[in-house]
Amino acid sequence: MRKLSVFIALIFLASNILVSCKDKTDKTQETSENQRPERKGPPPHGERKGPPRKHGDRKGPPPGGGPEQTRTLEEIGGYKIGEVATDFNLKNVDGSMVSLAGIEDAKGYIVTFTCNECPFAKLYEDRLIALHNTYAPLGYPVVAINPSSPENEKEGFEAMQKRAKEKGFPFTYLVDEGQKIYPQYGAVRTPHVFLLDKERKVQYIGAIDDNARSADDVTEHYVENAIEALEKGSKPDPNLTKAIGCPIKPNRA
Repeated sequence: MRKLSVFIALIFLASNILVSCKDKTDKTQETSENQRPERKGPPPHGERKGPPRKHGDRKGPPPGGGPEQTRTLEEIGGYKIGEVATDFNLKNVDGSMVSLAGIEDAKGYIVTFTCNECPFAKLYEDRLIALHNTYAPLGYPVVAINPSSPENEKEGFEAMQKRAKEKGFPFTYLVDEGQKIYPQYGAVRTPHVFLLDKERKVQYIGAIDDNARSADDVTEHYVENAIEALEKGSKPDPNLTKAIGCPIKPNRA
């Protein structure tokens, strides 16, 4: 009888211990849930609502700049506004020799130093074509000159002929053999424009427009505005901007 009483007591004690442990476990879990800090910041990967963000979704026009000239006209040592540019006689991609004096009915000249491979020169090729097609009939032809070092095969005469044919250049594309002309003008980038009037006086120096990267986002057409000013008998304003493009590298030989 005594053994039975002891056995019943042990069973009762074990039952109480199990209940107590369970209560402690439940309370611990409840406390842990209640004390869990509120997560701040963006949701973990996969929880963000709405459509996924696509590369290139940034609003607004693309940046229109690029590598620009840093030296002043005095430091460059080329022509200044109002000075008369010396004429030249350079070989065109068709094999003929071209001079400014030989261009008939010219009221001015859009002398542009450019090249084949510079990304910024390529961005402006279609705009140069449009400039020539618009203003050459008015007496202001584009006269493109490649000032690149002959060390660069991609800028050589045959490469120039190929590029002119691919793009259908309606303007002359001249090779600056010996790199003698671009230092006289003070060209330091491709493209770099020098707008001359009929007497070859320099009336504008600099960039074609204010957005090298996107023709659709141009807000200032510097060359066009300068020509329009000359047509009205006034002076271009501005008459000087910084050229945007690749630096012209002299021959190291």
